[in-house]
Amino acid sequence: MTSLGTLGVAVIGTGRMGADHVRRIDEVISGARVAAVVDIDAARVKHLADRIEGCTAYTDPAAAMDDPGVDAVLIASPGPAHEATLLDAFARDLPVLCEKPLTPDAASALRVLEAERALGHRRVQVGFMRRYDAGYRSLKSLLDQGTYGRPLMLHNKHRNADTPPGFTNAMMINDSVVHEIDVTRWLLDDEITAVRVLRPSPTGNAPEGLSDPQLILFETAGGRVVDTELFVNCGFGYQVSCEAVCEGGTARIGDDHGVFSNTAGHWGGAIPPGFVERFEEAYDRQVQRWVRATLRGEVEGPSCWDGYAAAAVCEAGVLAQAGGDRVAVELIERPALYR
Repeated sequence: MTSLGTLGVAVIGTGRMGADHVRRIDEVISGARVAAVVDIDAARVKHLADRIEGCTAYTDPAAAMDDPGVDAVLIASPGPAHEATLLDAFARDLPVLCEKPLTPDAASALRVLEAERALGHRRVQVGFMRRYDAGYRSLKSLLDQGTYGRPLMLHNKHRNADTPPGFTNAMMINDSVVHEIDVTRWLLDDEITAVRVLRPSPTGNAPEGLSDPQLILFETAGGRVVDTELFVNCGFGYQVSCEAVCEGGTARIGDDHGVFSNTAGHWGGAIPPGFVERFEEAYDRQVQRWVRATLRGEVEGPSCWDGYAAAAVCEAGVLAQAGGDRVAVELIERPALYR
């Protein structure tokens, strides 16, 4: 670490998420500074770097990692670029916060996992930010404490106002339901073993070729059943909720819409327009926790195993989506490093 005890971070990828993380490190959290920004768009990174004292612009991730001011790496580039960047970070034994996905498929995620195992210690925290959301953390605490008895089922809802151009059925699993995959595994401390996808009549608001909404069903190793309503062209905003059904009661998060108002002829609250607004505090908390752990020489949070398991479930989900059948999830035995 730097002599001042401040973590010098290279942010790799400066699109929507990367630029937001640059802002977060520079303006919101403590204990870190943006030492380098990396993107194939040289003009974009130069513009960002020029606004931050002591920040250098790069177009090559490896060159940024060799910058003497860089102590850690935050990867926010497109998923297909993650594997090479992670391996470069491992070669330098640098701590990494990697936005999901770890990599886009199970085979490449497994290669990354094995490369980290070869180091003999963890280096990666995967950016599944819902684990840092106040509501999800409260639900996790209730389940871990057994407040309502043993959890039997989860009911999830995941709604977006609309989808960007080019959004595909596979992306509904890989880009959207991946979050429910991770929180299911985390909340229940249980692996997902099979996936089924039901596709009701699509909304007229969905672009041609997109089957929306969908109902995704998970089975777990512990015999739990989990359903997720996915509706990514609902038209009215961004909503995420999760209800745990336990032996002695139920607990639900996601119903809080902030200020509830009563005015002439109207009552109600606000619905956030997108995931960045809904999970802004979770993103802040995630990055702050990563910085503090890294400064202590520790790694916490979602691991390469979690990234690999999510990728394997996504692959099963895409197969189930295409064929309509129940598809089993194939995982290697969990290595000791990730237990």
